[in-house]
Amino acid sequence: MQPSQRFFGFEDDFRDPFARDRDRVLHCSSFRRLEYKTQVFLNHEGDYFRTRLTHSLEVSQIARTLSRQLGLNETLSEVIALSHDLGHTPFGHIGGDILDEMLQSDGHPNGFEHNFQSFRVLTKLEKRYPDFEGLNLTFATLEGVLKHSYPYHKPFLPSEITEHFDLDRHPSLEAMVVDHADEIAYTSHDIDDGIKYGLITFADLLEEPLAQRVDRMVVDEGIGQVHPLYRHRFVAALIKLLVEDFIHTSRPGVETHRRDAPICATLDAAVPLPVGFSPEIATGLKRLKKRLFTTLYRHEKIVRKMHAGKACIRTLYRAFNEDTSLLPSHQKALIDRRPQARVVADYIAAMTDRYALKIYHELSGITVG
Repeated sequence: MQPSQRFFGFEDDFRDPFARDRDRVLHCSSFRRLEYKTQVFLNHEGDYFRTRLTHSLEVSQIARTLSRQLGLNETLSEVIALSHDLGHTPFGHIGGDILDEMLQSDGHPNGFEHNFQSFRVLTKLEKRYPDFEGLNLTFATLEGVLKHSYPYHKPFLPSEITEHFDLDRHPSLEAMVVDHADEIAYTSHDIDDGIKYGLITFADLLEEPLAQRVDRMVVDEGIGQVHPLYRHRFVAALIKLLVEDFIHTSRPGVETHRRDAPICATLDAAVPLPVGFSPEIATGLKRLKKRLFTTLYRHEKIVRKMHAGKACIRTLYRAFNEDTSLLPSHQKALIDRRPQARVVADYIAAMTDRYALKIYHELSGITVG
């Protein structure tokens, strides 16, 4: 990857560079597959629950709001948000954990890491041009997807990345905004889905000070816990509280940074992040997320579904590596140019939940439906 006109995204187009990035992401295959990839609840559990696609859209909406209010580049935040989960595997984080485990056990110490996989989707795995791989996105978009909020030190990064990305620095403010929008989105919608599915209760949540504060906001609207709209109003109030606190807390740091640096500039890693929540909200959010981990994410119904996902990923990985004739022709052709295990991992990572289960059942001789 050499710095060039193509790499930096400059070419004749009526759109600005980040709008062009956004459009290319929206039209790529990896983005469409997010519709059938797990967020927390397996996709086939029901039409209500969030998927990686709806999550990405919610993150984008929140990131655009935050960027607009802080005077940042709204479109850059939007495309980073839409791209940030493209590298996720089927079955949520557990799928990536299993691929990482399998690769490392096979002697590939680089393993699997979803931030870098999202970057690889955008720069290598998607194919839209005859002369080069990837979607031809701008440097700022790729850096935001790779780093999120912090310097990105990984031993597996190839020289073409370490030479062109300053990995010792924080990314742009827009990337940081997306990172916090992601936190706001998954915390609020996991509560919504968890309550809807009956895995957590408001009694559980209201042991936390932050949830108590949100409850008071809803009660002030005249809606109590027995009201049928309480869940919806609680989630909306939580998002409102976090968004407003983030904007208020971050505005001074953004204004200071913008005086001293151009748009999309990276930040010295020694400098405290100029954006974030107030100490009170940050502490409350950390406690609330810890409760969700112990009560929702570790609930036996979720753990059992994820156990099935682990078995699926392991079986597919072993089968494709033992017999590459099971791979589609375009994947087999890649083995001449890339390590076989990495080709297999890329193929599995791109699968939707339902497609992975379909192939798993075929290979296991299990008839479903």
